[in-house]
Formats: sequence, structure tokens, C-alpha cells
Amino acid sequence: MKSADKHRKIIRAAIKVFAKKGFFNARISDIAKEAKVADGTIYLYFNNKFDILLSVFEQEIGKLIEQVVLLLDKEDNPRRKLEIFIDNHLEEMKRNKYLAEVIHIELRQTSKLIREYRKNKFSEYLDIIATIIDTGQQAGIFRPDLQPEIAKQLIFGALDEVSRICNIGKDHPYTIEEVSRQLTATFLEGMLAPQS
Repeated sequence: MKSADKHRKIIRAAIKVFAKKGFFNARISDIAKEAKVADGTIYLYFNNKFDILLSVFEQEIGKLIEQVVLLLDKEDNPRRKLEIFIDNHLEEMKRNKYLAEVIHIELRQTSKLIREYRKNKFSEYLDIIATIIDTGQQAGIFRPDLQPEIAKQLIFGALDEVSRICNIGKDHPYTIEEVSRQLTATFLEGMLAPQS
């Protein structure tokens, strides 16, 4: 097996193991077993378990960034851009439930390494939301009193929680489209009834 293929295989295995067992309960041997490689092979690619987790975030969130940037580049309207971001995130988390679980649980750990990581690719991902909001404010589409840095955290927090709930069981009553519409409408129009 090529080196790059083996690396990807280990990353995929790690996502599944971390999602099922949690980072702290997972062992290198669990990841090796899931990847169908020898324990020692893991250390040819990674220094330790933290290195694997950070690589998972770096690569998988990096892919999310690349994908959503390509989609957003085709759209000029900030309102539509926010809809695209929300749709894409929910779709990707639905498609990869193990990654959704790892992002939801492990990215919130208080470990210094994870806190430091949040300043890298994860921040870059959230900054896409802040940029959309800022662009919308400059165009007079979004309220000028919104703080993009706060709004991006609110939007991602909602997305993260909804994507986690939507991944519990196959009989969830709402489709991704319905959830996306509801989230988008709440953020763009608020919860107040229109003035008569």
C-alpha cells in the first residue's frame, strides 16, 4: 500500500475509533486494528495519539474549507452565501457521522493542545462565516450592529448541535433541507413575527 494511502486509512480509522470510544479511551492499538495495520505502523506516520487527533482536524476541516470556499466563490449574495455554508456543513456532517461526533466532542476538550489547535484550521473555518457577515453588513443586507466574531460562534454552535442531533438514529423526523431552512430563517430573519 502506498504511503499516502496508508496515512489516509489511519486517519479514517482514527475518526471512527475516536467517535465510538472518545479520544481519551481510544488506544493506538484500537486505531491500528480498525485500519488493519500493525501498531508500529502508526508510529511511522504519527508521533502519538494527539498527533493523530490534530491531523484529523487539520485534514478534515481543511477539506471542509476547500469545499465550501469553492461553492461560495460562485455566489455574490451574502444571504445566499450563509445558506450555502449552513447547507454544506449539515450535508457533510450527515455524510460523515463519525467526523461530526469527533468535532462535536473532541474539539471542546480543555486540553491545551486542542485549545491551541482551535486557533488554526478551525478558526479559519469559522472566519468564513464572519467574512460572510461582514460582507453582508457592508452591502447593507445584514444589521450593522452585529458583531461578526460573536455571530460566527452562535451560528457554528447551532450548526454543531443540530448536526449532532440529526445524526442520532435514522428515524430523525427532519430532513437536512428542513433543518437548514429553519436555521437559515432563524439567523437571517430572527424569531419575531413580522409587523402587521
